Amino acid sequence: MSRIYNNGKIYIEKDHFAEAILISDGTIKAVGSNEDILKHSHDEVIDLEGKTVLPGLNDSHLHINMIGSNMNSCMLTSARSIDDIVTLGREFLAEHPDTKVLVGKGWNQDNFVEGEKRLLNKHDLDRISTEIPLVFDRVCIHVTVGNSKALEVLGVTSDTRVEGGEIQLGPDGEPNGVFNENAVRYLQTIIPLKTKEDIEKDFLMAMDYAVSVGLTSVQSCDIMSKDYKKVFETIQGIADTGKLKFRYGHQFNFQEIDDFKDYLNTEHIHGRYNEKFYSKGALKLFKDGSLGARTALMQNEYNDAPGEKGVEALSDDQLYDLCRLAADKDIRVITHAIGDGAIQSVIDTYSRIMDDGENTLRHGIVHNQITTRDQLERIAELRIPVMYQPIFLQSDIPIINDRIGDELAETSYAFNTLYKLGAPVSLSTDSPVEDCNPFENIYLAVNRKRLDGTPEEGYYPEENMSLEDAIDGYTIMSAYNEFKEDWKGRLKPGFVADMIVLDRDIFTIPSMEIKDVKVDQTIVDGKVVYSR
Repeated sequence: MSRIYNNGKIYIEKDHFAEAILISDGTIKAVGSNEDILKHSHDEVIDLEGKTVLPGLNDSHLHINMIGSNMNSCMLTSARSIDDIVTLGREFLAEHPDTKVLVGKGWNQDNFVEGEKRLLNKHDLDRISTEIPLVFDRVCIHVTVGNSKALEVLGVTSDTRVEGGEIQLGPDGEPNGVFNENAVRYLQTIIPLKTKEDIEKDFLMAMDYAVSVGLTSVQSCDIMSKDYKKVFETIQGIADTGKLKFRYGHQFNFQEIDDFKDYLNTEHIHGRYNEKFYSKGALKLFKDGSLGARTALMQNEYNDAPGEKGVEALSDDQLYDLCRLAADKDIRVITHAIGDGAIQSVIDTYSRIMDDGENTLRHGIVHNQITTRDQLERIAELRIPVMYQPIFLQSDIPIINDRIGDELAETSYAFNTLYKLGAPVSLSTDSPVEDCNPFENIYLAVNRKRLDGTPEEGYYPEENMSLEDAIDGYTIMSAYNEFKEDWKGRLKPGFVADMIVLDRDIFTIPSMEIKDVKVDQTIVDGKVVYSR
């Protein structure tokens, strides 16, 4: 069936729009003026009534299953104090009395406005319950806190060690319930494993939300635990039964090389991927943690915590061995690196595994937050794709300069500088760390102001991206990460018919209103998957 959408403002590329578009069999056949496109043979005409149309948006790094899981957990994002968290936990238990392990998601001590502004500890969670284990993830998921019962069930003592992570000790020399980096996963082993039915329920719920905000493609890290084969099988089943409403690409995390080798001998060989709707994707690694938790790996000590430099989730040797093995198998690698120490390690490692200095596999960096000018230039020179999250500025603007000092802050979160240097820059949300709503993310990229409009002048406004560059970062540049820029990410003949219809003209409204844009319709492969 062929369909014409006409009377619209269709974004083709910077400074280029069309009025109408012809779609047939999931592919764009022609774009142009109303008059020209209506000359083509067609079965149906849909009047856009002047509305703006963008290519479908492609989040280059998030966690779809975690989004769904959070929807079914005790949500803590609204907490503005430790007392709030205690109240939310008690209320959830009262409403779910059969809970065996209480899982909390999304607290952030930087948002506390009453009482102590610090990390949670086991004593705080013991105020909720000492009868069942509690596991409360910080918003970044690089710090997780357990109550006394959780530590008791795991048998954690002051002598317990986890490679690439830390179990913090309190003033009494005993574990205080705070786990970071690789130790987070150790604490999370106390949570009952989900069934395939649970995983599918989480996935489908999150997918429905994602398409409602305009995502037609996701590059998602959902393989993060020892039961990864179950997750692969569940998502494969969703793809096989035609339930995918968006295009899905894996970002599979294996911090231990033996797990990665097992993947290479199983899923890598036997997985069924068509690379159109369901893609094999990339190896996702973690080099460090987060700025908010002070686990981002810095070259020098934190400005507001002398003696601390963060946490190394993988040693340089471990990182190299994993990247080398992946490159030998022609597998792309993307590495979580936030601190300038972690970023330097990743740059050095990638340069060692590249073919004659050419990044042919497009190994990338996720986050790339704290950077020096030299690092930005080297990333651009090596054409290392960077997956930025402008929405992180919502939480980080109040803490960046205190954490790292003014001089380093000037060259950090350098979205515009790196884009202008020619590096492949794409945008993502790392949801559920932040909401996967792309328009709040684009708002931050363009304005560098928090959602409440502060700071009034913008945070280092010279790093504001243009609106077109930000949209391209969500479309053609995100497709570049996946080697799909020849058929996805533009509304041009020969590209797939993935597009979104907006409720207002994002190109003419005041930039402060970008965060309020809504999606009227989401179209994937020429089919409507969401209507508002």
